[in-house]
Amino acid sequence: MFENLAKKFQAVFKNVRGLGRMSEKNLGQALREVSLALLEADVNYRVVKSIVEETKNQALGRKVLESINPGQQFVKVIFDRLVEIMTHENSGLNLAGNPAVVMLAGLQGSGKTTTAAKLAYWAQQNRPGTVPLLVAADVRRPAAAGQLKILGEKAGVETFSGKGNSALTIAADALNYAGTRGINLLIVDTAGRLHIDQELMEELKELKSFLQPRDVLLVLDAMTGQDAVRVAVEFDRQAGIDGAILTKLDGDARGGSAISFRAVTGKPIKLIGVGEKIEDLQVFDPSRAVSRILGMGDVVSLVEKAQQVIDRDESEKLERKWRKARLDLDDFRRQLRQLEKAGGVESMLETLPVGMTGLEDGTFQLKRVGAILDSMTPEERKTPPIIDGSRRVRIARGSGTSVAEVNRVLKQFNLFNKMAGKMGQIDKKKLSLGGVPWQFGSD
Repeated sequence: MFENLAKKFQAVFKNVRGLGRMSEKNLGQALREVSLALLEADVNYRVVKSIVEETKNQALGRKVLESINPGQQFVKVIFDRLVEIMTHENSGLNLAGNPAVVMLAGLQGSGKTTTAAKLAYWAQQNRPGTVPLLVAADVRRPAAAGQLKILGEKAGVETFSGKGNSALTIAADALNYAGTRGINLLIVDTAGRLHIDQELMEELKELKSFLQPRDVLLVLDAMTGQDAVRVAVEFDRQAGIDGAILTKLDGDARGGSAISFRAVTGKPIKLIGVGEKIEDLQVFDPSRAVSRILGMGDVVSLVEKAQQVIDRDESEKLERKWRKARLDLDDFRRQLRQLEKAGGVESMLETLPVGMTGLEDGTFQLKRVGAILDSMTPEERKTPPIIDGSRRVRIARGSGTSVAEVNRVLKQFNLFNKMAGKMGQIDKKKLSLGGVPWQFGSD
């Protein structure tokens, strides 16, 4: 998320941090580089101008120029300004009412239907007692209802498609259905178009008038940059929106729409889609987003992601074995699978500050290690010393790797297990955040 923009900011900050004092001349150069980085990320020109002017005003007000550490002060000024721009007082979802109604709007291809299911899953996980119903009110796209039903099953949520030929009829029937089933949240997936047209807007207005939703959320593809903001302005002008959900922020999003949306529309970003899995929806936090935009990482997200997938009982069992130096290859195999549930190495490492990882191919390497472990018999994983030369050849063939890679895994496992007994007092927290620190790839 925001990887390219983060690298550009880190290059700017590296130059600034090397200055003992900041003059108006080198301040101007730094601000030009900041401006270029933001414009290349497709941030709205007026927003870029506002950020640069505010930073310049604070710097020339001696906050930065006379600082003992001008680099840190410069970063702080940029950080504070970006957070201010992206913050909105009404950023939370409004789920009051029985049932509460949330309408999703957006152009075709923005990820609206997938987001509806993710939102239902998110509501169940984060709002205890929530019983959602997905409403397939997109009667324009033939496969929309079927797609929503499949996604709803993944989320463990019921889907209502009704028998009517109009979105309004389906919405009315869904309200009646919810009243008889104890459902307290309706998530309405409306029709999208390849472009904004009046027919789409009229349908949205009718649905909004009838359902009286607590939130009308516009689903926007973050990869479209300023186009996403222009779409938002038009939707808000014609139908009225309460906020946005930005999708595809895990892809090659340049970050411009996330920075520009609040400043241009006056509306909050409420949630963000950060992956393809049903659980990959997060509350938008401006401070954490800006930390990642500026290349500072987002350790809070890293911890939250780890907590979602780490089995506490398993971690405690592993710690006991660690203290007694009795770990086997099955233990590592289980740890690999927990890491995969968290989205793989890259998914975890992208939350760390720029330049801290050096493991861009980590998931690929771990998959090869996983294949090696899966090619072993249960007896071999429980008793690694029995893996002789012929077994290693068989394991390499079965995993599509080489004998050298199998040897490396076994060698590092043996070294690690010898160390375990000497480190019996390892911090328990290290085990609870992703398992033991295995490192593969070099002898």
